[in-house]
Amino acid sequence: HWFSGKKHQSSSIGILDSFYGFLNFMGHLSYQCDKLLGDDDQITFLQKEQYDVAILDAFNPCSFIVAHKLGVPYIAFYPGSLNGPLSIAIPASISSVPAFSSQLSDRMDIWDRCINCYLHCFIRLQWTQMLRNTAERHLASGSPPGGLDEFHQRAELWAFNTDFSLEFPQPLLPATVLMGGLLNKPAEPLERDLDLWISSFGESGFIIVALGSMVSSVSVDRLLVELVDGFCMIPQGVIWRYDRDLWPRHLSKPSNLLLVDWLPLNDLLGHDKVRLFITHGGQNSLLQAVYHAVPVLGIPLFGDQFDNVVRAEAKGLGLAISPTRITGKLLNSTIQTVIRNVR
Repeated sequence: HWFSGKKHQSSSIGILDSFYGFLNFMGHLSYQCDKLLGDDDQITFLQKEQYDVAILDAFNPCSFIVAHKLGVPYIAFYPGSLNGPLSIAIPASISSVPAFSSQLSDRMDIWDRCINCYLHCFIRLQWTQMLRNTAERHLASGSPPGGLDEFHQRAELWAFNTDFSLEFPQPLLPATVLMGGLLNKPAEPLERDLDLWISSFGESGFIIVALGSMVSSVSVDRLLVELVDGFCMIPQGVIWRYDRDLWPRHLSKPSNLLLVDWLPLNDLLGHDKVRLFITHGGQNSLLQAVYHAVPVLGIPLFGDQFDNVVRAEAKGLGLAISPTRITGKLLNSTIQTVIRNVR
């Protein structure tokens, strides 16, 4: 660990805003599920294929309904952490295992535990009802009597894209495996032009910025202004995955900033001059940072990213800044804090 884990002080208003936003997103998935299950030609085609087994995207509850409708055994693959909304079939103590979207660590006071208990129960009710309503519309016999839990229990295997390096302690069932880090591998040499750019910053090294496609596809001018302001203050080079055609014309790029359409992320994280990884907190990005022992600065933007950066911070892997309160000065000071505290 590079930092001593600290208790995360969460805002109940921010937590609920994030969670209701997630429920709205799941409403879109429910709409898509209705469209898929209502397509008789597509379902008939799938049934005629007579598959032996299905590997489900367990993030989408519609996957369970499709597998049930086809009558095939299935393996549930969840792309995130153990506290994901569909992993509630795993035993979890509410007093120490954070609920999905709680933005809590495993160190909770009485108020945090009250919030966690509420979210745990609310998620179960919302998720079960959403799945049951869709199933009853498209399954002749309705949804299974046990609802969501029964769908989970029928899975032959649960596989999670996570690792205990990013998880809080909790028990696992026998048919549960952690397989996070599938993208991790030793770094390859970089292209000459990129290696020369890195070398130009000497021992100061460089920082990687990868905030996902959302940043370059929505209006986030204020965030971009503050990030650029912070990057102007540091001696390190900054390589940022960003669509250059969408860069705001009014915003000048500092001399130490290199914008690229694509990052060889694994190879950059394995470079001996990398000093920091600024990430939105995607699960795969964090697992790659852990593999290459690179400290992180999390700026979460959506969904499970808020929970992910809380876990990373609590595990001592780096620090996090809310995108709504970021300033150039705060970014600069946080970058220096992280880099100075690397052991």
